[in-house]
Amino acid sequence: MQRSERCDGHRRACPVTLLSLADTMARHGLDPRKSLGQHFLLDPAICARIAAQPGDLTGKHVLEIGPGPGGLTRALLDTGAASVTAVEIDRRAIAALGELQAAYPERLRVIQADALKLDTATLLPAPRIVVANLPYNIGSPLLVRWMQEAASFEALVLMFQQEVAERITAAPDSDGYGRLSVLAQWRCKCAMLMRLPPGAFTPPPKVHSAVVGLTPHAEAPAPALFAALEKVTAAAFGQRRKMLRGSLKSLGDADRLLEDCEIAGDRRAETLSVAEFDRLARRVLARSL
Repeated sequence: MQRSERCDGHRRACPVTLLSLADTMARHGLDPRKSLGQHFLLDPAICARIAAQPGDLTGKHVLEIGPGPGGLTRALLDTGAASVTAVEIDRRAIAALGELQAAYPERLRVIQADALKLDTATLLPAPRIVVANLPYNIGSPLLVRWMQEAASFEALVLMFQQEVAERITAAPDSDGYGRLSVLAQWRCKCAMLMRLPPGAFTPPPKVHSAVVGLTPHAEAPAPALFAALEKVTAAAFGQRRKMLRGSLKSLGDADRLLEDCEIAGDRRAETLSVAEFDRLARRVLARSL
């Protein structure tokens, strides 16, 4: 049976008959590898739900990281997205995705590369949206990278381990609230969109997973201010059991810094709001100028 491709609001027959994902994996010896953090999503219904999370993708250019055999990629191509750029490090998956690329030669671009070493925002034209089931071993570093360039994207819909997803969306004074929470919420509106059990993946991971939606705020801070916030959050949460007057000592004259920002020195990092961290970062940056 031929798949169909959406074009200008209509569907047309796909010129290539696609194998099932299971058959594609077998043909290319694409067994998931723990060293690459691979846990594949093969259920078309789940993939379609994830692809629908950003809303109408008509005319949008989508970036996907770690497509594996292409389950989510197929779902994204079934939307009205103008194009999908898939970045994959595994040579076996590149071969499997080649068959999908032959079916959608004008809309799917496959790049073999380490996503952590790419300037992903320059890979595709605006408007850009990221939709990805991120490999567990690169999820957090990629998120921090994308927060630095969040203004380049309209939205990001990202799958993480549930624990990481809960940290990203955690509120102040909660167990999960930390550096990722502050950096992500400072740059984006963050929401938990979906939770998935281990059985949704092949092979099932030992943990639950969750999809987080991030919508960048209109105001984009200068790179120097982002760097200052990274410095402040690293110091504050690096010794989160200490009072701020102690954990922020590495920033120099912590008592004066806290006084200038009207923050009590006996508070701890997890009690500060994102706005209070912003005040601290701005003051640290002003000191360095």
